[in-house]
Amino acid sequence: MITLTAVYVLKFQRWAVSRCLVVAPKKVAEATWSREAEKWDHLQDMRIIPVLGSAAARIRALNTPGDVWVINRENIPWLVEYYRNGWPFDMVVLDESSSFKNHSSKRFKALKMVRHLIRRIVELTGTPAPNGLEDLWAQIYLLDGGARLGKTISSYREAFFTQDDSHPGQMYRTYSPQAGADTRIRAAISDICVSMKAEDYLTLPDYIEDIVPVVLDDKARKAYDKLEREMLLEVDEQTVTAGSAAVLNGKLLQLCSGAVYDISGGVMQVHDCKVEAFLEVIEQLHGEHALVFYWFQHERDRLLQALEKTGKRVQVYQGPEQERQWNDGQIDVLLAHPASCAYGLNLQQGGHHEVWFGYPNWALELYQQANARLYRQGQTQPVISHLLVVQEGMDADVVASLHDKGDTQEALMTALKARIQKARKAK
Repeated sequence: MITLTAVYVLKFQRWAVSRCLVVAPKKVAEATWSREAEKWDHLQDMRIIPVLGSAAARIRALNTPGDVWVINRENIPWLVEYYRNGWPFDMVVLDESSSFKNHSSKRFKALKMVRHLIRRIVELTGTPAPNGLEDLWAQIYLLDGGARLGKTISSYREAFFTQDDSHPGQMYRTYSPQAGADTRIRAAISDICVSMKAEDYLTLPDYIEDIVPVVLDDKARKAYDKLEREMLLEVDEQTVTAGSAAVLNGKLLQLCSGAVYDISGGVMQVHDCKVEAFLEVIEQLHGEHALVFYWFQHERDRLLQALEKTGKRVQVYQGPEQERQWNDGQIDVLLAHPASCAYGLNLQQGGHHEVWFGYPNWALELYQQANARLYRQGQTQPVISHLLVVQEGMDADVVASLHDKGDTQEALMTALKARIQKARKAK
């Protein structure tokens, strides 16, 4: 609303803006911006045009008279190629600018090509540096063309970071901030960035975490330990790479949830302990609605199957229709993948309980953003986040890392190497 109000003033009162483009996650671009404008009297006359669908549909939308055009970030390379030097948008808003943090991504490179044709650019995000200070360079470059943090990522690293020592088998370079780098970077960008914490300006209800320990029964524990040991012994902790770590981590997290994909892509059932704990949590809510996060598709399928007998109104989040039904109180349990609803969606009107069944692969940004779907302005009740955690399982390491908010890649490597060493000693 604040951004739309700024666009309204710039366009209709100061004549300083002609055409504004909003770049947002797809689900947000579909409905959130137009729906937000509908809530406010002073924005009723703003024409907000979604630029989505097929190429032909997007072209029609671009040629539809309006004030603000909203496009999903994946289509930015297409949009730049479509207009080339005829770029018509003198103002651009990046909703969730951290999605442009990768300086090698196509979306960043495309926007960089037309940056000189944009007079005003606004970036919005609740997680500007989710994986560390390196994530800031690309976002700030789009703001100032490299004036404050350097023209290239290399010059930025030279000024504020030191290169880490490489390890055997390491396929990529890592960098650590120099002493005082955080303070120097903040000072450099302080004139074009503002940080506002909701709790400093708004009266929000409490956010409460409820760690729900999941204890595996003897049969499940034996099956879990056997499969985990076999997976761990396939990898040498001395040469574990980011690629192999990601694969192994995914398997262990699946194992915690109770099933794992086999070589052929089928689902191998291991235990139902986590599903049983989930059903107990739902029962203890006594009819309160719950937003449930899963990560793997087989988790979603098994949750749907388990909820069939409860008589609950259950849906999987797919788009604006589920958002509307949830906020209208028509859904008791809404299953959602963090990547599909972590950004921009306003779900606070539909409930104040969320359940983490599966975890987003150590992704702190996704975790924080997903939590903010309920814990945001307009929420009237304390938000309770129920975290299902298998004791001595991999998801316990993930939750600990998310709470620590440290270097997630390093935490992943450390946790896996410790588990591999433990498995070898018990061999």
